[in-house]
Amino acid sequence: MLNSFFEKIKTVLRDPVIRKRIMLTFGALILFRFLAHIPVPGVDLASLERLLSSNQFFSLLDIFSGGGMSSLSIVMLGVGPYITASIIIQLLTMMFPKIKAMMQEEGEAGRQKLSQYSRLLSVPLAALQAFAFLAFLASRNVLPQLTGVDLLVNVFVITAGSILLMWIGELISEFGIGNGVSLIIFAGIVAVLPVRMVQFVAGFEASQIPLYLLFLVIALVVVIAIVVVTEAERPVSITYAKQVRGNKVYGGVSTYLPLRLNQAGVIPIIFALSILVIPGTIAQFLINSSNGTISSIASYVSSLLNPSSWVYGVLYFAFVFAFTYFYTAVTFDPKMISENLQKSGAFIPGVRPGESTMNYLGKVVTRITLVGAIFLGLVAVLPLIMQAFTGNQLLAIGGTALLIVVSVVLDLLKKIDAQASMREY
Repeated sequence: MLNSFFEKIKTVLRDPVIRKRIMLTFGALILFRFLAHIPVPGVDLASLERLLSSNQFFSLLDIFSGGGMSSLSIVMLGVGPYITASIIIQLLTMMFPKIKAMMQEEGEAGRQKLSQYSRLLSVPLAALQAFAFLAFLASRNVLPQLTGVDLLVNVFVITAGSILLMWIGELISEFGIGNGVSLIIFAGIVAVLPVRMVQFVAGFEASQIPLYLLFLVIALVVVIAIVVVTEAERPVSITYAKQVRGNKVYGGVSTYLPLRLNQAGVIPIIFALSILVIPGTIAQFLINSSNGTISSIASYVSSLLNPSSWVYGVLYFAFVFAFTYFYTAVTFDPKMISENLQKSGAFIPGVRPGESTMNYLGKVVTRITLVGAIFLGLVAVLPLIMQAFTGNQLLAIGGTALLIVVSVVLDLLKKIDAQASMREY
């Protein structure tokens, strides 16, 4: 096992194409970290620090913007607008069959067209979020009151920063290694971890050592469970019919179709967090409204969507569960797979080709996705449950970050292994 691992490393280091891809990925992530330290002009750091320490919602946003929120950098929105735009476009493909049919008929060209729609939609979404954040932060004296040209310039700069991150993410996906958007979120989480560890050490209490040990054990169990569920597969037996061509007989081979238990990976977590951010952001913006009714409603919504509330935990679980099914339905098409099997002369033993095969694959995927969706939802809310009993805010934030980090690392290792195996063959 170790010899095979070291051989893979040697192959990766020796191959100039893989080495170039890895260097491009590292370079893009370094550029992201550099941009995350360029602040918006006129920031009152003392007021910003007080806001972040008293508002757990913004502390959570800080994690997923890679620390961009804590310094109010030009990329403080992160890739959130692009993810939200992608969710909206994918929802439209599910709601309108014509759009989905167009994507399937046009193949890669159709997917590129939908990606372009996501990019275009992310621009107004980023501008809207930038305006909302600037107005809210100005109301809390974190930023000076901006009007006219100054406000437009700041909105433009923050929007441009988010679009630039979107471009960097797509650059990584196309010319680097791994999923660019996931890696940007991963890099942001890892970059913030040292600060969180310092906060943890500063608040260390000897009387809490048993609790810390319990948290460490639970974290290790969760990591192992994430790895097991991510790697778990449900094999579906496939047999190729025998074909006689001349004097030779082809086919008659039995193999299997691997169906992953969690086909969506870490995407449902990212989608769920992106959706939960939107109403929370709007509520934070309207909380200081001059209209008493609007202000009270916004305050109520803000308290409900605080990461420490049980409503947030229920919504978080529900969104993760729903998006696991949603993303699996988008990426896995039983009809297309059954048609491809039929064209290649393959069939599932005991199941008729065509519609019966499509229904069978759909049932299998629905059943195994149920297990994967429940697991992802439980792992997502487990830290929130621990925080409710311990009162430690770092546990709630760290658990979600742990889930994303482990999933992204596993996906990255698979991509590198696939590149190395391709070079070996």
